[in-house]
Amino acid sequence: MGNMKWLVAVSASLLLSACASDPKVSYGDATAVETVTTDFGSTDLQVIASALVDDLLAFPPVQEMTAGERPVVVVDRIVNKTTEHIDTESVTDTITTKLLKSGKFRFVDMKAVEALKKQMNFQLGSGLVDPAKAASFGKQTGAELMLYGNLASIVKRANDTKDVYYKFTLKLINLESGLLEWQGEKEIRKSGEKSFFSF
Repeated sequence: MGNMKWLVAVSASLLLSACASDPKVSYGDATAVETVTTDFGSTDLQVIASALVDDLLAFPPVQEMTAGERPVVVVDRIVNKTTEHIDTESVTDTITTKLLKSGKFRFVDMKAVEALKKQMNFQLGSGLVDPAKAASFGKQTGAELMLYGNLASIVKRANDTKDVYYKFTLKLINLESGLLEWQGEKEIRKSGEKSFFSF
């Protein structure tokens, strides 16, 4: 009888350790369609970035504006008006990367301004850098245009079905004149049904 209890205890221990083991992990295609949930995901980010960049670059006044020069743009934060936690910085980073790679724009990175000031103060005030070779204040290029926008969603539920509508709006404004030079929108709708086994 004692052996039987010991055998049951060992079997239960092995079963629990097998269930608690790490899952198998593998690499997937980062550009493949991701449809795990109706929440905002990687595919949505890629679709939004591609659509808005294509729309901006195809807009005739923007084509005219970038024909002979590369305007300097600053990206302001994207306002998340959804009820989800969405990394809107990741969306704007992808849009910025695509626009920079187009060769049509240059960007001011406001996230790096504090680090730039710290480095310039070091160069000018530490005595460790040759003053003739140090970067000087007041020489940075100011932005001519600003990109900003918002991400909103409408969520509907009926029985076991969930429908989510996302709308991403991006705007390009002229900082000197205050005129809106371009505005683009991308809409995405996702629907899902609760699985019988979901918790």
